Amino acid sequence: MTGARVVAGRDPRTGGGIRVRIEDARIIAVERDGEGKGPWIAPGLVDLQVNGYGGDDVNAAEPSPERISAITAALAARGVTTWTPTVITGTEEEICARIAAVTAAALGDPAVAAAVPFVHVEGPFLSPIDGPRGVHDRAAIRPIDAEEVRRWTAHGRIGYVTVSPHDDDAPAQIARIVAGGVAVAIGHTHAAPERIAHAVDAGASLSTHLGNGISAELPRHPNPIWTQLADDRLRCGLIGDGHHLPPETFTAMARALGPDRGFLVSDAVELAGSAPGRYRTTVGGEVILTDDGRLSYPDTGYLAGSAVSLADCVHWVATRTPLGLDTAVRLATENPGRIIRDLTGGGFEAGRIAPGARADLALLDDDGALREAIVAGETVG
Repeated sequence: MTGARVVAGRDPRTGGGIRVRIEDARIIAVERDGEGKGPWIAPGLVDLQVNGYGGDDVNAAEPSPERISAITAALAARGVTTWTPTVITGTEEEICARIAAVTAAALGDPAVAAAVPFVHVEGPFLSPIDGPRGVHDRAAIRPIDAEEVRRWTAHGRIGYVTVSPHDDDAPAQIARIVAGGVAVAIGHTHAAPERIAHAVDAGASLSTHLGNGISAELPRHPNPIWTQLADDRLRCGLIGDGHHLPPETFTAMARALGPDRGFLVSDAVELAGSAPGRYRTTVGGEVILTDDGRLSYPDTGYLAGSAVSLADCVHWVATRTPLGLDTAVRLATENPGRIIRDLTGGGFEAGRIAPGARADLALLDDDGALREAIVAGETVG
């Protein structure tokens, strides 16, 4: 139980003053006035795609609840108070073991239970083609299988699964997955635009890191990116590490998606938060991490994942695009929080500052850089 506390600063939405009154880890009142001083006060950040952080990997060869707890604590210190463990392509046994580790962590660690609403499974139903497949193991790629997804759910709560809807049976399988209570995202795909549209008609409602996990060269039009941007039924994740999407591309996509359809993700991997250097990873082999957070393969220069936190993404959007801090915060809090509420039937609250909510806050400097992280009313980090 925490004592009473008042956190005062400025509201990124209005620019005015805001005071958040906290008692026993909960927000009990939110007060606003016309003049603001101090840091920008945002809700705790919400990252819907995290593969690992700080040297721990959701997809470790030996997954464990302790790794999930360690990632939760490391992210909390960076202002990320809600996150979705992302399980990548593997055998069914490997996927189930990783899901079970997340479930065990939530059962044994209250911090994990409060931070993790569900698991995202990215694969194994992806494009087998080099390029769209990314670093996912080609040998483990297989056709979409709703029955396998159902078997996963025996090991834990699956929020959404990323698939490539490139084959004839994709719409029927997607419809079955959605009917079973798991949302479907489109990603790592070479599917033609009309197959993307059929997938959405069947119930797909999200796009995983739009603009990445796709062929390097595409027709001017039509192409799968335009199709996903144009369909109001899709909410689309955008990686904001400064390397996966150039500033102008990120800006154009965010503007096309409008105020509600886009959400910011880190897509962080195990090496995120590590010092620059040369490393060997379990997925992809040797990689180089530069001081600006670019993680790539030394021979090709191709990206090997993201090595930053969502807080770094907020700072990048605020300083390297014309979208502004308000938009950066909304993409990292309100919009992904709304997705979580939708996928849990309102059973998990995140991304809002409101009376009754857990007191998770991110205090930001003028440029959007993280100044202080508050979790359940207590400063961490």
